[in-house]
Amino acid sequence: MTEPLESIDGGKPWYYCPDPMVLGEAPIYRASDSTLHWVDCLSEPSRLYILKVDPHTGDAIGDARVLPLDDSVTVAFFCKDRPGSYIAAYYQGVCFLDEATGKFEVVKEIIPTDQRDELRFNDGGIDAHGRFWLAEIDKRAMAFGPNQLPDSYGTPKGRLWRYDPDGSLHLMIPEGVVCGNGLAWSPDNTIMYFNDSVAMMVFAFDFDLETGNISNKRLLIDRRSSYGEPDGMVVDTEGNLWIAVFASHRIMVFSPEGKHLKDVVVTAKNPACTTWGGVNHDIIFMASGKDRTPNPDPNDEGGHMFKYHPQHAKGYAKFEFAG
Repeated sequence: MTEPLESIDGGKPWYYCPDPMVLGEAPIYRASDSTLHWVDCLSEPSRLYILKVDPHTGDAIGDARVLPLDDSVTVAFFCKDRPGSYIAAYYQGVCFLDEATGKFEVVKEIIPTDQRDELRFNDGGIDAHGRFWLAEIDKRAMAFGPNQLPDSYGTPKGRLWRYDPDGSLHLMIPEGVVCGNGLAWSPDNTIMYFNDSVAMMVFAFDFDLETGNISNKRLLIDRRSSYGEPDGMVVDTEGNLWIAVFASHRIMVFSPEGKHLKDVVVTAKNPACTTWGGVNHDIIFMASGKDRTPNPDPNDEGGHMFKYHPQHAKGYAKFEFAG
């Protein structure tokens, strides 16, 4: 007999944004000053949020500082050698972003301006050697909806890139991505996980930390016959995947082998991205988005920030860009 899936009440937002976010993304926690940073990538203009939080409880201390951005930023990480700066994926490529002003410094334009209707950047990750991975969305393929891409479309055009601290750019997956999301690595840095949200699948790759190469792609989690779009994720110290699953009201937890272990249920339909935070990295902070379907639930609380304290799990600080 199959054991019933554990379902945990993850509650309501812990921080209500003054204006609900269209799509909250990219939360990162900095221990040195106990601040939480995230973006609303689809607001007009896009916005960067910086919030002081209690390092033990995660409770907000005051209100977030909100900075308008010059272009949509979907993921950002701290820089080891550039205090006060983030490396980020903006709509068309890689940029540095100033924490004090929100100003851009374009580092590498990858998607030409005349292809903005076809492709854009989305989620990313930093590996243990400080390399920046960033994934694309094939906007035309995504428009068909979750798991609705017809065979006649052909191969999706989204790609996965790696930008190294020495300034070199590497094409890691040349095609086949609809909506690249949720990059993460196993605690021993031998496996890389990569979500394709709109395809509703989570993949695993063998990962070589020294070279940054990936190989042996395999399907780890298949949601195509179920529901929810695997979005941003983190890994705990036991190697379990905590995935914010869009259109599901849930953070879903899976074992390293892909077994569905439990759900943390929240009052937002659209969980979007997670990070570990707090002094012991035992708090999950999660950004969410509005329900933008034609008939949204009036009680939906998407567009705000959530936090959850697991009883028996903790994770790691996200790595910084080594440049």
